[in-house]
Amino acid sequence: MPKTPRIAVLGSINMDLVVRCAKLPMPGETLLAESSSEICGGKGANQAVAAARVGGDVHMIGRVGSDAFADRLVENLRNERIDCSNVQTTGNSSSGLAIVGVEESGQNSIMVVPGANGELSLEDVEKARPAIESADVLLVQLEVPVDTVLASIQVAQKAGVKVILDPAPAPMDVPEPLLEVDLLCPNESEAEALTGIHVKSETDAIQAAAKLQSCGAKSVVITMGDQGALLLDEAGNQMVNPFPVQAIDTTAAGDAFAGAVAVSWAQGRPLHEAIRFGNAAGALAASRMGAQPGMGTREEIEKLLETQ
Repeated sequence: MPKTPRIAVLGSINMDLVVRCAKLPMPGETLLAESSSEICGGKGANQAVAAARVGGDVHMIGRVGSDAFADRLVENLRNERIDCSNVQTTGNSSSGLAIVGVEESGQNSIMVVPGANGELSLEDVEKARPAIESADVLLVQLEVPVDTVLASIQVAQKAGVKVILDPAPAPMDVPEPLLEVDLLCPNESEAEALTGIHVKSETDAIQAAAKLQSCGAKSVVITMGDQGALLLDEAGNQMVNPFPVQAIDTTAAGDAFAGAVAVSWAQGRPLHEAIRFGNAAGALAASRMGAQPGMGTREEIEKLLETQ
């Protein structure tokens, strides 16, 4: 039986207001939508749930506001057996909010209001130091202040903890130390934003990954939707095949991927095997509605892995 890995997740906790429509509106266009729903989300919380569902012992580090969403957001994480002792409440602030439009193809468009996520501080990192230092992997994204993310990375690295950075949303200005992590996992658009290389093919992805590795990342994986993922590590580059599914909602496919990779890698699997596990997790999430509700369990992912 694989060990239970300890995963620390520092990141955003949002309420997603999801609107389903036949197609996403163009600028200036008004459309009648099919439905709306409130679903717990945020890249940090999504990745925490993904990691917990596949067997991680997960510790969440983040902030919620003092609004009606706050208790629901924290309770949802606790229901997934996630340690929320370092989820702080910010007074006189709203919780993070995301407006998510999802069209019939499964593609989405997202606007995020940071709210309390924007108040996650260096002091919060210091309070969470024991949780970070005792983790096998620290998983971070960029929906909280970059200085806070950098501080958590430094704590992890001094303690010998592996760091995975999902650079979303891709920053306009990238502090050099931010990319000096064990695994950097952008999607195609984020890789392009970070490198200036238009990523549409395996060749493009290899060039972009090499540039990101030259910026300090030990390993880089660029997720490419139905093309799979391009991994560049010390062994060279390789494409890791996708798992074809009927996409219904791709909102949290990348988060499912990151959380699953963190757990699999922390359990000692070679990185390319962890990426394959992550691809299966992302495919399952894309085939279901909702960010956190759509996350697969280890049993479901293993079953999908058996098909290829």
